[in-house]
Amino acid sequence: MAEKRKTVYICSACGNVQSKWSGQCKECLAWNTMEEEVQVELPAKKGKAPSLSSEEYSPAQRLCELREDPMQGERYSTGLGELDRALGGGIVRGSVALISGEPGIGKSTLLLQICKEMQGLKVLYVSGEESAMQIRMRAKRLGALTDNIYLQCETDVDGILPETERVQPDLLIIDSVQTLCDSALSGSPGSSSQVKNAAGRILAQTKKSGFSTILVGHVNKDGVIAGPKLLEHMVDVVLYFEGERTQSCRILRAIKNRYGSTNEIGLFEMTDAGLEEVPDPSRRLLEDSPKNVSGSCPVCLMEGTRPIMTEVQALITKSVFPSPKRLTSGLDFNRTAMLLAVLEKRLGLKLYDKDVYLNVVGGLRLDETAADLGICTAVLSCMLDLRLPGSLLAMGEVGLSGECRTVGDSEMRVAEAARLGFETILLPRAQAERLKKKPRGVRIIGLRSVFELMQNLKEICHEE
Repeated sequence: MAEKRKTVYICSACGNVQSKWSGQCKECLAWNTMEEEVQVELPAKKGKAPSLSSEEYSPAQRLCELREDPMQGERYSTGLGELDRALGGGIVRGSVALISGEPGIGKSTLLLQICKEMQGLKVLYVSGEESAMQIRMRAKRLGALTDNIYLQCETDVDGILPETERVQPDLLIIDSVQTLCDSALSGSPGSSSQVKNAAGRILAQTKKSGFSTILVGHVNKDGVIAGPKLLEHMVDVVLYFEGERTQSCRILRAIKNRYGSTNEIGLFEMTDAGLEEVPDPSRRLLEDSPKNVSGSCPVCLMEGTRPIMTEVQALITKSVFPSPKRLTSGLDFNRTAMLLAVLEKRLGLKLYDKDVYLNVVGGLRLDETAADLGICTAVLSCMLDLRLPGSLLAMGEVGLSGECRTVGDSEMRVAEAARLGFETILLPRAQAERLKKKPRGVRIIGLRSVFELMQNLKEICHEE
């Protein structure tokens, strides 16, 4: 019997299959995720299906009787400390990592620098987007023309897997997974079925042979990884490469990590010689901070086990429109709107006819509530035209009644602030009283509410 072809529509977010196209997926309710795909149905064979023998499946074993493989938990250092931090200490042997980011953000540059630093290991670099000469030109610029790198320009998985058997690499790099295709399946490269099956075969070969694999993934216009959501569940580590292409700062953030914490980030700076690590990000982010200017306040956020200082800026102007603007960059819009409402209600600030602009310096994103007090300080400073000293730092959570609540890791935050030369730190009153170690030369002011915050800011400016 001849094979039959059928057109179906697959949701790229959840993998749901529908016979007809629709603007919204019926399962996950996501919009504009249905992709057309042609499936080939092979005729079913007549007769009873053969039973599997004991050698054709994996038998169950007692968990306590399994022997540990000493090589299974081995980690390879990438030679880049910031990348090792985001990975949890390095690349685990036999793991699959997915690195995604916008076009031009520096993913290929990062991969070639990994190849350059891993001199003692054999690396197989598979490119499906660029020619061999293009990659050689970039490698020459980065100084990565070493003997341990093998290059293959191929998109068919049937041509990549035999090379892994021949080369026997310690690290396999696929750039990118959206260009891979499986010749046994119909559909163009980048479709849900092609990405899923090609990545599945690479994953199976990785676990079988024991080498490590890094996959590069593109992102769509919404900022999420293109292709099926199942791809993120298949791999062991998911890293997002973030940053503005017009700025030099790059942030590598772990979204999923089976071998480490997902709270760590790595910071890099894009230069002519490639990506350079930023070992002291706080000092780099605050080096251009203005002094004695209203509307600016440094804050401290925790990224894993590392406190990082950055700056929140506020600009408030009289609105010429019936509905004033509220624009934020690097902050949660809903959280910011709530804090503005608290200041307007509890302190009587007239913000209903003002345009409010809030920005986080350096391209970072503040998601934790420890930045609430810093946001309120920046808004009060701009609204009341209070020129705060550059040595002032604020951190704490603000509730709906205007009260200041404690945040975690206060000892590490205060120690980092003292190291960077901050002389005045605003903290919630309960947290300031519980501090075990108070650095010398640092004035710690405890606050109960945003009303005390406004009073202390006026006193500090009067002292200056």
